[in-house]
Amino acid sequence: MHKHKKPERVDVGNPEWREADFAHARPAAEVLPELFGAEQAAHMLTPTKLGRPAGATKISTTVRLNAEVLARFKASGPGWQTRMNAALQDWLKTHDPRDAL
Repeated sequence: MHKHKKPERVDVGNPEWREADFAHARPAAEVLPELFGAEQAAHMLTPTKLGRPAGATKISTTVRLNAEVLARFKASGPGWQTRMNAALQDWLKTHDPRDAL
């Protein structure tokens, strides 16, 4: 059964390809150097590594924090855990954890 497309969802600026479009298509390796130059095209066609950088491992843990401290970090918006980690790393540069309280 053929599905009917909803007219409001048809992208007229980017229509669905037909057989003729596929027949005239060329690989990106051929087209990109013409558009961006050989050096930029080579960079664009080089696969990138995905995932976290090696050596940047973190350990999941459970810790009890003062409500005000947690609220202030959370209020700083997305990335608050990373900022909290950075604040602790900065504190460790000048303090010994054994001397706290």
